[in-house]
Amino acid sequence: MATKPQLAIGIAISCLVPFVAFIGLLNNGKVADIQLATLASSLVAVLVGYAAFRRLNLFPGSYSGYMLMSMSASFALVALLMFMFRFDYSRPQLFTAYILAAVFFTAAQVAISEHKILRLGIVPGGRGDDPPAVRNVQWIRLESPSEPLPDLGGVVVDLRAELSDEWESAVASFALQGLPVYHAPDAFSQLTGLSPIEHLSENTLGSLNPNDLYLRFKSLVDRVLAAVLVLVLMPVLLAIALVIVLDSRGGAIFRQRRVGFRGEVFMIWKFRTMHVAQEAPALTEAHRVAMTMDNDPRITRVGRVLRRYRIDELPQIVNILAGDMSFIGPRPEAEALSSWYSQEIPFYHYRHILKPGLTGWAQVSQGHVAELADVRSKVYLDFFYIRYFSFWLDVLILLRTVAIISTGFGAK
Repeated sequence: MATKPQLAIGIAISCLVPFVAFIGLLNNGKVADIQLATLASSLVAVLVGYAAFRRLNLFPGSYSGYMLMSMSASFALVALLMFMFRFDYSRPQLFTAYILAAVFFTAAQVAISEHKILRLGIVPGGRGDDPPAVRNVQWIRLESPSEPLPDLGGVVVDLRAELSDEWESAVASFALQGLPVYHAPDAFSQLTGLSPIEHLSENTLGSLNPNDLYLRFKSLVDRVLAAVLVLVLMPVLLAIALVIVLDSRGGAIFRQRRVGFRGEVFMIWKFRTMHVAQEAPALTEAHRVAMTMDNDPRITRVGRVLRRYRIDELPQIVNILAGDMSFIGPRPEAEALSSWYSQEIPFYHYRHILKPGLTGWAQVSQGHVAELADVRSKVYLDFFYIRYFSFWLDVLILLRTVAIISTGFGAK
């Protein structure tokens, strides 16, 4: 994350330089109201973009490109507001400020993220005996509570482990010295994006209860946006359906029973991407048939393209409009798979505390999976999303979804 001096330098470069330059170019050294208004708007855009990136950077998986996206979105928003309220401003000056801000802050973040290593001390015992491997994080095992501490960014300790009196005293001393002390499960969750739940504690259920106010707001936005998209995309959806029917035998739409919000079963809509089965699978193989494997021979030629760019998911906008789904949330599993996973993975059904989504934290972090061990990690990713359910996490998922659609990551 850029430091305060870098923020000040960035503001000077991106806001003051264009201001001074355009005073000389346009007004022969005289300050005009339009230059002052543009200076103020560019300053607001830089601060909003910087603040937005700071929020996104709280979650694992953030990268320097999000600084460029944040700055672009904030400057676009400021320009839109200026246009809507008919405020006079200098477009060349504001555009120059945007280019300078995007280049400077992105370059600064790249330099910081590429070279900064977070050194964390780890107290042995409990979860502290097995810290996860995380990029740009160096774990320093603290062998003795009496040894002087090396240069650290914080100390991680499993506060529920059976620690000796010496270690408990040392941990308290670390905190009194101003050194951040993190509970191991919370620290590992923040660093990896996973929230395993192997047993219930006194705080587990509370941490899985999402923000009800944001949940209601999000549901309203989902339905309004879905209604607009259905109208706008209808010609495109009809054209895709026609191509599917011409490519292989069968209808254009695939429907399947999925488990959704609070365990309710609903019928999901997708574009058909596989050849129509000649006969129904045996019940004992239902969960296997519901899976999509690597290089699955059932996928059609058109289906491979649709799956790669997630176009096959577009009909689920109708599910969102009906209130069965959200644009962002845990992906809904087929009924047969959900029944199987619930028997194998502890607390699997807790992922149904939110509406399932068209995209989600597990999808942008892991991609498509089929093996049970990978599904377990996927569920832990869903638990992380539920635990940190917020507007900013949704924004991060949306940004990563756009990047994934353009690359085809995780498609089967």
